[in-house]
Amino acid sequence: MSAMGFNAAEYLVSRHVTSGSGDRTAVIASETLTYADLDERTAVAAAGLRGLGLRRDDRVMLVMSDEVPMLTGILGAFRAGLVAVPVSTMFTGAELGKIMADSGARVVLATPEFAGAVGEAVAAAPDVEHAVLAGEGRLVLPDRVAGHSWAELTALGRDGDGSIAPTVDDSWALWLYTSGTTGLPKAAMHRHANIRHVCETYGAQVLAITPDDTTFSVAKMFFAYGIGNTVFFPLSVGASTVLEPRRPSPDVVRERLEGARPTLFFGVPTFYAALTASDVPAEAFSSVRMCASAGEPLPAPLQRRFTDRFGVEILDGIGSTEALHIFLSNRPGDIRPGTTGRPVPGYDVEVRDAAGRLVPDDEPGALHVRGESIALGYWHRTDASRQVFQGEWLVTGDTYVRNAEGYYTCLGRNSDMLKAGGIWVSPGEVESRLLEHPEVREAAVVGVPDADGLDKPIAVVVVAPGTDLHEADLVAWCRDGLAHFKAPRKVVFVSDLPKTATGKLQRFKVRDLVGGDPAAEPAPAQTDELEVAP
Repeated sequence: MSAMGFNAAEYLVSRHVTSGSGDRTAVIASETLTYADLDERTAVAAAGLRGLGLRRDDRVMLVMSDEVPMLTGILGAFRAGLVAVPVSTMFTGAELGKIMADSGARVVLATPEFAGAVGEAVAAAPDVEHAVLAGEGRLVLPDRVAGHSWAELTALGRDGDGSIAPTVDDSWALWLYTSGTTGLPKAAMHRHANIRHVCETYGAQVLAITPDDTTFSVAKMFFAYGIGNTVFFPLSVGASTVLEPRRPSPDVVRERLEGARPTLFFGVPTFYAALTASDVPAEAFSSVRMCASAGEPLPAPLQRRFTDRFGVEILDGIGSTEALHIFLSNRPGDIRPGTTGRPVPGYDVEVRDAAGRLVPDDEPGALHVRGESIALGYWHRTDASRQVFQGEWLVTGDTYVRNAEGYYTCLGRNSDMLKAGGIWVSPGEVESRLLEHPEVREAAVVGVPDADGLDKPIAVVVVAPGTDLHEADLVAWCRDGLAHFKAPRKVVFVSDLPKTATGKLQRFKVRDLVGGDPAAEPAPAQTDELEVAP
């Protein structure tokens, strides 16, 4: 397949214009673009980047909010045979500088909200030659770096070469930096063909997306999950995508749901919890035919609450930056709450023990996946690549169990599993039981060593306002529904859980919060609010 000519921008945009669908709506944002408009903007972006002196496989880093310039910047890089590197907008300037230097990016595209961090980062990234600001303001740059406005880049592009580069399946297209729990984030390197593969598997065979769909994703485009939802799936079939640059909140989501009327909605479990606890009316989801969830396991009680409240089913699945998108998922008409369903067609999934042997059904093990969208490896991380990418297989780092019917259940990250009384306990199982309590809105369970160095399960929960709920109530609730050794030894009440920008639980911060002897006196209900990532 490596010799096959293929360009992701042509696949996602240009071919729809060639086939006569150029007048279809492609983008709903601060402006509405047809496929013909998007194709023209993408060609201009590609030519502009070439006009800055970029050549095949040069990296273009994007530190941008989800709007038309970011979309056309990504697609323009694909079209020109360059490598798009969208990165998290949550990084500080110092953090961003390390990633920018690691990538070897020659051009950085930014929006004004992140100008300060980008300016600081560029000073620490010696390969950067150009920085482009899409919006009002200015970038403070070293003398060696040329600054440009978006208007200047597009003016350069209108007089330049916007042709589609003769890339092949195996050409680099997209580098996505994993968040990683330790050390510098790692860039998972994806081919042009990987983009087509996720569209033909999860997009076509699970979502069954059609040209009549409109997608809206809470996860942003710099996430693997978000770029699939917002860019790959809708554009692959000539559908429409909704871009939202603001930080997600229930009110923002309600506004876009009522205004754009999307048919497919993508979120993460903690955001579904926020929606369920909000005053967003059920009618806001009247246009949505299906919701999807990924990023962390979706507890069955939360899934039922959301569907009961809004009348829309959620497809829970698991994907990863290294796999580009979801490879294990529930399906429409075949939803098993509390599980992540079965393998997406096009992927092979196995559960193995520490020696690499397949484990029997109903026994936990490490999840491995094989499929055509797996990354080529990590940039400049040989040791990590060898540990994670083993032949055709990706070692996901997740602990799973498969039942006799072939449905898979997540027990947590390999590092999240804990032993209580010498028996393995899944935090997700305890969290799911806590969420079945009618007054519990959110829950996180972590292992904390006691005075003897033995891990004990500790629960951190958010309850409904005005609730008179005590630690003993929730411990008893868990013991009524679980084996006693799985029940938390301590319950800490908080007003919020620490999360990322898209609402994914930051379990390491929960551990920091409850560090100490689990036998100590319990904290009073509703302690001070935890810090939440901006």
